[in-house]
Amino acid sequence: MATAAPRISCLDLDTFFVSVERVLDPSLEGKPVIVGGRPGQRGVVTACSYEVRALGVRSGMSLTEAGKLAPDAIYLPVRGGTYSEYAEGVREIAARYTPVIRVASIDELFMDFRGCERLYHRAGDADHDATILRVVCELTAAIKRELSLPASAGIATSKSLAKVASGLAKPAGVLLVPAGAEAQVLAPLPVRKLPGIGPVAEAKLARVGITQLGQVASTPLPKLRRIFGAWAETVKLGATGQGSAEMGRDRPAFREHDPEGEVIGSISNERTFREDVRDRRTIDRQLCGLTERVCWRARNRGVKARTVTLKLRYADFHTITRSRTVTPTDSELELYPVVQDLYRKGRVRRLPIRLLGLALSNLGLYDTQLPLFPGSDRLHETVDAIRDKYGFDALRLAEGRD
Repeated sequence: MATAAPRISCLDLDTFFVSVERVLDPSLEGKPVIVGGRPGQRGVVTACSYEVRALGVRSGMSLTEAGKLAPDAIYLPVRGGTYSEYAEGVREIAARYTPVIRVASIDELFMDFRGCERLYHRAGDADHDATILRVVCELTAAIKRELSLPASAGIATSKSLAKVASGLAKPAGVLLVPAGAEAQVLAPLPVRKLPGIGPVAEAKLARVGITQLGQVASTPLPKLRRIFGAWAETVKLGATGQGSAEMGRDRPAFREHDPEGEVIGSISNERTFREDVRDRRTIDRQLCGLTERVCWRARNRGVKARTVTLKLRYADFHTITRSRTVTPTDSELELYPVVQDLYRKGRVRRLPIRLLGLALSNLGLYDTQLPLFPGSDRLHETVDAIRDKYGFDALRLAEGRD
């Protein structure tokens, strides 16, 4: 019996944080909105509306630069817990249509409709493609109707092409790429449209005259290996639409599963910047935020850590890790100076930063230690109680504040 062809759909919530803010405050509809903090503050743009994108503002841009480009925009702080609630609502709606769902980020998820054609077929559907296209359109309409959130979706035979298709469908559209048409759809697109090709690879490709995905698909592997190394074959296959249809595992955002007293494994969080970052203040802010996050999670578990590990990925994907053993702790006040030192010693190249990550390991139910900062235990209890009631972002260290 023949195996059904993959039917992967990528659902992307359009300008998600901005869209949620507009649900909460309808007066923001149609106005230029930037989520991330006030102009001139330390930090970066987390999300922005199409109105300010037309002015050159992009996610990952420093708030200082955004303030110069869009001084009249409405600037709002990030509300992580609130966005998570809406993201969970989207996932619950998606689960009505297919049981196979994988969360890629807070505003993006993948669904597999393989073999669902007969289940959803209606007399008016011209073919199986029409059936699945109709169902995904019904899904995005349900999200709009029930949560007032716009969403775009792409449907294809691979995850990478489904993601490309969702981008082409924006804003608030649905695009299906039929099996067999993958290479034709991808060929005229700029190389950056393919997931995995960032600004550094784009520049290298441009230097050898490659600007479109069709050119990548026709370039011999030895030439691509000089740019992508071991990833060359994967990139070449992706440029022809022959990417993987494996769904992988969930990558939850904002909410993590931390069983109380669990000491196995590690506690980790990462931040991949939408645009590679050089600005030290932006980097310090992210390091501080990551430190706060993992320590808060450790306290929620009721554990302390003896090892802290920093992960740093440069724009060319070169990745390093630096670790240090410390007195068992769950305090960001104690760990942040350690993290800063690990960064200083690990930052040995001048390339901008693509990703920062932090992990706590060697977890245990250690005996209470005398704190480095007197009164910090009571401070943490107060901060955590406020976060339990109002969300993680209700209180932050000044360094990590937007």
